[in-house]
Amino acid sequence: MRTQVAIIGAGPSGLLLGQLLARAGVDTVILERHTPDYVLGRIRAGVLEQGTVETIEEANVAGRLHREGLVHHGIEIAARGERHRIDFNALVGKSVVVYGQTEVTRDLMDARRAAGAKTVYEAEDVSLHGFDGNAPVVRYRHGGLDHELACDYIAGCDGYHGVSRQSVPAGALTTHERVYPFGWVGVLVDQPPVSDELIYVNHERGFALCSMRSHTRSRYYVQCSLDDRVESWTDDRFWAELRSRLDDRANAKLVTGPSIEKSIAPLRSFVAEPLRFGRLLLAGDAAHIVPPTGAKGLNLAASDVRYLSRALADWFRRGDPKGLDTYSARCLKRIWLAERFSWWMTMLLHRFPGTDSFGTRIQEADLTLLFGSRASQQSLAENYVGLPFD
Repeated sequence: MRTQVAIIGAGPSGLLLGQLLARAGVDTVILERHTPDYVLGRIRAGVLEQGTVETIEEANVAGRLHREGLVHHGIEIAARGERHRIDFNALVGKSVVVYGQTEVTRDLMDARRAAGAKTVYEAEDVSLHGFDGNAPVVRYRHGGLDHELACDYIAGCDGYHGVSRQSVPAGALTTHERVYPFGWVGVLVDQPPVSDELIYVNHERGFALCSMRSHTRSRYYVQCSLDDRVESWTDDRFWAELRSRLDDRANAKLVTGPSIEKSIAPLRSFVAEPLRFGRLLLAGDAAHIVPPTGAKGLNLAASDVRYLSRALADWFRRGDPKGLDTYSARCLKRIWLAERFSWWMTMLLHRFPGTDSFGTRIQEADLTLLFGSRASQQSLAENYVGLPFD
């Protein structure tokens, strides 16, 4: 079998890349090690920047997003028992859309299926070969048989634990990482949210976040120890801990109920560079991870795909290599800005074990500056809604 671009991974970044390339007339095959149901079962954030929405529109899969997505014109940050609103419209004239990553993935899956484009699910033992030359090959096992996929380029969209980054020769890759000393326990519940906008909470007991997936489905998080196990977080324990961190107004509107999903996620910052190795190009979580505090994970993946799809389209349509040659540098500039913002939001809102009085007062001063300075609020808003593309 042969294709122009072999895409490794059928998460949102791989599917979005496939859809954009299809619209540009570029043939793709996507290989995914899991089943479609498994892919759709992964619960992830869903705050979409304007640039991400525009990219989904470009892929022609934004119909349900526009019908069901919740447009948010700001966020609230709670500290010291008070809530302060960051008004995106007033500060930068932009907004974000809350629409679950699962729904983005479902829309992209449906579009690829309708177009008859090939996706191989349950592809086992995937291995990448020859990407340092002009004839890359992807080998895999499916249905008990060995297969070989010849291609012009390989796009590694298979996440942090995927085979793509692991296939890069030792010494060719530089990685940067920071592991945070806490995690988030998250609960999904079929109850209306406590607010029309997200509430980020800085509290002496630890961070909390009130989010949502729709008008009737809420997502809540509380900061927890890395040693915690999800089994120890009963629903009763979670709701009690969340209530202890919320202000009176939020508590009055909080409607609890049995969780329909519960998980603990560790927080880390990670960047691998460069993003190109001959004819292998990394995108999304295969190249970078951000803590979820700044809502950048899916958006950063979408920006990689935006650059990569245009670079590949330029190459196949006109033989123009400029986009491919500059792909890594352009992505990394944006990646590091998103990493900085996500790190700053994490430092601002969480309680770090072992922090001394100086560190505590610096965090308090940072909050005081944010709440009292329009310029500081504008910087937060500009980064949260998404920086402009170069």
